[in-house]
Amino acid sequence: MDNFDPELITVVMPCYNAMPYVDEAMQSVLGQSYPHIELIVVDDGSTDGSTEVLQRLAVKHPERITILYQNRAGPFVARNQALAHANGNYIAFLDADDTWHPDALRLMHTALVAGNADVAYCSWQNIGVASTDPNPVIPPDLAPGEAAAYLMEDHSWPINSVLVRRHLIDELRGFSERAPTAMDYDLWLRMLARQPSLVRVTDVLAFYRRYPRGDAHIPHWQQVFDAVAVRHDLARHHPELVARYTASHLDELIYGPLLREAYRSHWRNDTESARRLFRRAFRKADWKAVDLKHLIASLLPAPLYRSLVDRVTRRRSTRIAG
Repeated sequence: MDNFDPELITVVMPCYNAMPYVDEAMQSVLGQSYPHIELIVVDDGSTDGSTEVLQRLAVKHPERITILYQNRAGPFVARNQALAHANGNYIAFLDADDTWHPDALRLMHTALVAGNADVAYCSWQNIGVASTDPNPVIPPDLAPGEAAAYLMEDHSWPINSVLVRRHLIDELRGFSERAPTAMDYDLWLRMLARQPSLVRVTDVLAFYRRYPRGDAHIPHWQQVFDAVAVRHDLARHHPELVARYTASHLDELIYGPLLREAYRSHWRNDTESARRLFRRAFRKADWKAVDLKHLIASLLPAPLYRSLVDRVTRRRSTRIAG
């Protein structure tokens, strides 16, 4: 932070093989109506031509764009590297396949400053092939003491829907790498546990691209495990924030997704995720007798479990066909 600027917003963007989208994402930063912006992009070893797009735009806008490089270390390592080079008093995150409304940063910054708040958050629109709801998402107006519990209840903030004062990010030391697939969720929960002052902007300013679950490079079971770990840690370290819940309700909030996502994985024929999730649910979730056949089957070694599921699936298909 050698050139710290009190008016500057630093936009942090990791990029890995985002060739179809990264030009639009960067242009949405350059086209912001708020004038004081730097964009730090971390290229995570792209091989699809993204690097050439980044370099072309950096040459055209050297005073606004910084390109850093790493080799397949992941998006959260990339974000931490960018934060280490940030000069802004405010931080915003935009992934290389997402975009903003041209007034996004101006409106969130204006609201944040006018409200003397630490965090501004806006409404967003899900886009992309896995987006099934044409309606935007308008989050509720959250009091500082309610926000962490709201996110605990399986709600989300897309990473590009938030503008944060830099000191909060610094105090948290950026992204933790202990839950690799839930690091943004972890950051928001750790941040909101401090009960910072919040301001909501109801305008739809962020556009968040959603992908089919099957396209994810990270196994679904890992994503669920990480989210469970993050919620568990919040409850353990900040019992005052979850005191409103009974013990059984809190367990359902933390561990209930294990069983629900196990069934979803089972019906999607993702047997590895189903097996791992049922096994964890056996130990942690509030299951019923009807779940027992799946829970016991999950204790089998992976090849036997897969063979059993295949056999049951074939038998069911034969009955339906008959």
